[in-house]
Amino acid sequence: MMALCVLTGDLVASSALAPKEVDAALTTIETAATEIANWQSPAIATHFARRGGDSWQIAIDAPELGLRAALYIAACLNRNDTAAVTRIAIARGTGTLSETGDLNAAHGPVFVASGRLLTNLSGHALMAHADGGAIHAATRLADYIASGWTQTQARTVAAFLQPNAPNRAEVAKSFGVTRQAVNQSLWSAGFPTIEEALNALETEAGK
Repeated sequence: MMALCVLTGDLVASSALAPKEVDAALTTIETAATEIANWQSPAIATHFARRGGDSWQIAIDAPELGLRAALYIAACLNRNDTAAVTRIAIARGTGTLSETGDLNAAHGPVFVASGRLLTNLSGHALMAHADGGAIHAATRLADYIASGWTQTQARTVAAFLQPNAPNRAEVAKSFGVTRQAVNQSLWSAGFPTIEEALNALETEAGK
């Protein structure tokens, strides 16, 4: 067994999406998992699996990064305008991966907790955390904020969710906009508050 964070998700109202839209959304999520792996050096071990027609799962060996990773996935879907939204159930705990990293052969309490939480998600909730308490409350608040992001805000937030993100001048140059435009997007997206909460939660988890 090893310490993991597991994110299990499915696309909302996927029956209304064309097959190519479903594939585009799941490809975006898989790409996001690869990008998350490169957030730290040495790379974070991330494993992605597509489960069923519209479901997916990611296992990360940096348990404290679960909420940050979930928000990044939501931002990537929004910025790419994939016409899809995903629910995400986050759990931290222990589990066992196969030697190949195939999540369909993985098992352990953390996989059970994440899967059960997704089954129990209802209403307008798109994100929840199986740990409950403060981390679940923070996840629900972050979900509420993220659900209101515009495509431009999502693109900007995605650039800064990664630890050790580039500075705002560099991001502005890569986007072809002013630094003031980047600042405005971040503030209107509520990112400074989200970043403060994420840093506090991750510091606490690392103690």
